[in-house]
Amino acid sequence: MSISTKFQIFCDNLRITDDKVTKIQTRYKAITKRINTDYWGWESETANSLYVGSYGRDTDIHVSDIDMHAILPDDVHSKYKKYKFNGQSVLLQDLKRSIKETYPLSYVSADRQVVVIPFTDGIKFEIVPVFDHTDGQSFIYADTKNGGAWKIVNPRAEIKAIRDMNLACNYNLKRLCRMLRAWKDKNALSISGLLLDTLAYNFISQWDHSDESFTFYDWMTRDCFEYIGNQSFQQKYWLAPGSNQYVFKKGSFISKAKTTHQLALKAIQYEESDRDKAANAIWRQIYGSKYPL
Repeated sequence: MSISTKFQIFCDNLRITDDKVTKIQTRYKAITKRINTDYWGWESETANSLYVGSYGRDTDIHVSDIDMHAILPDDVHSKYKKYKFNGQSVLLQDLKRSIKETYPLSYVSADRQVVVIPFTDGIKFEIVPVFDHTDGQSFIYADTKNGGAWKIVNPRAEIKAIRDMNLACNYNLKRLCRMLRAWKDKNALSISGLLLDTLAYNFISQWDHSDESFTFYDWMTRDCFEYIGNQSFQQKYWLAPGSNQYVFKKGSFISKAKTTHQLALKAIQYEESDRDKAANAIWRQIYGSKYPL
């Protein structure tokens, strides 16, 4: 089996299955319809909501946490801004009660910025109530910490930046983002999905072979982990593509990237000498069991 075929199978194995996508869409529509009914006065299943986070950027490999933004009318924002203390918390509690109308038997909670619905199959929705910002691009969201505050976030810009770069580099960016998540899982690393996507974006935007095919995915692995391993240990944050928001480092991953780079070099040597089984064992050491034998 060629290196191209193996990495293509691996990338296919990382995709979320159609049945789970259907389940997510069904719940997303039900939540959207409930919020639109209570806050906008109409029953649309699609308007005024947006997938965000890794699922929204189409770089996720799991369905455990589904992040979505529920866009509420401006007059609702005005209502909660008038509260002298933590109107943000009141907003989250009101949204929680709204969603409970659709899921009366579910445990729905409100936590700092999100309303959370954990389903029994392990899928958890985290809904952030937001309002359109005057720039027409960003959102205003509620943070209940320390008495409450209104903050700005711009997931649309991040989604667009990832989408545009993915198209410019022959669809390799999103695949690389998913591969890095498999590496994170295999090595039990503490690193956010947005930081993985940011590192992948920054790497592929300057990689000489960014628009090549699966044939170059062994080199992409090698060069990407060399790039990540060369990040400064002192660096505390990176700028997310599109939004330029700070993405903070939560744990250590640079040393593991350096080790992974050396493993990739060895795997490539085995590939070049037709020692497929030895090479596959190392690729699985890097990425886990979804890499084909």
